[in-house]
Amino acid sequence: MKKLLFGALMLSFLSACNSDNISNQTEGSENTPAISGTALQRGCASEEIRKVALKNSSELRQKYSEIEAKTERFENDMKLGKVLSDGTVEIPVVVNVLYRTTAENVSDARIAEQIAVLNADYAGTNTDVSKIPSEFQGVKAGDVKVRFRLANVVRKSTTKTSWGTNDAMKKASTGGIDATSPSNYLNIWTVGNMGQVLGYATFPESSGLWNDGVVIAAPYFGKTGASSPFNLGRTATHEVGHYLNLRHIWGDANCGNDLVSDTPTQTTANTGKPSYPLYNTCSGVQRSVMFMNYMDYVDDAAMFMFSAGQKTRMQSVVASNGARSGLRLY
Repeated sequence: MKKLLFGALMLSFLSACNSDNISNQTEGSENTPAISGTALQRGCASEEIRKVALKNSSELRQKYSEIEAKTERFENDMKLGKVLSDGTVEIPVVVNVLYRTTAENVSDARIAEQIAVLNADYAGTNTDVSKIPSEFQGVKAGDVKVRFRLANVVRKSTTKTSWGTNDAMKKASTGGIDATSPSNYLNIWTVGNMGQVLGYATFPESSGLWNDGVVIAAPYFGKTGASSPFNLGRTATHEVGHYLNLRHIWGDANCGNDLVSDTPTQTTANTGKPSYPLYNTCSGVQRSVMFMNYMDYVDDAAMFMFSAGQKTRMQSVVASNGARSGLRLY
């Protein structure tokens, strides 16, 4: 288990921001397993895009610092009994569909299916929740107290054959669809081919900005007609986790820190369908890792839980004074 002081983390992070030369915004770093042969592995560009955004904007770095400080205070207040449950937060969702082919024009039924997956996963009522090992039963999140309600679907035909991670899909002027009131709605864009990237998301420091939201490649959206092994709707679960301030469980570094105390430290991302128990050694300590966490890189069928610590982080950003308080419906 790990717990680093936030101040030390920020100093090291900002130092890295000032010195790193980031030339590739997709997650192909030394900490992410490479694609070999024809095997398809999960690819999420959220953290790399965030690093670039923070490097280039002092305003975003300030917001990032404030959000993490508020999250830490929220966690401490909960421990002291100062924060009471304020009920479930229902987040209104706008799905923006950009399509060139019939397959990319995801149906209303498939959109409803994806919303249902999000609601089950965030309520802890997913059908595979019983697979959580007894070792992690004591730290499972259960009900995160966040729900999702489809508010609107916007569709637009396009001639683009592929999309990158430069947010072109989020601007009408670059062939995309403008976000709907991003301070008050979770905008999800579905697009065609994004190469090895399944999706990406903005973090809470981008709340309300024109590019705020989640992007998912159409083959990995929903369940019916989606591409195996990412055909259970968990790409959205993973990316919305980023949107609600969760980091990758390995902390995007060898034996890194995801700022959650109840997720075991692990060496790097896990892929495929690992067998439990899976052990990693960090700082000379061998641990059984929580590869079935939604914020790892395993196949959809192999991920089925959030931790209690992750729940606290998500509740912090949707609280009445949180970075995403604008999403709250009263």
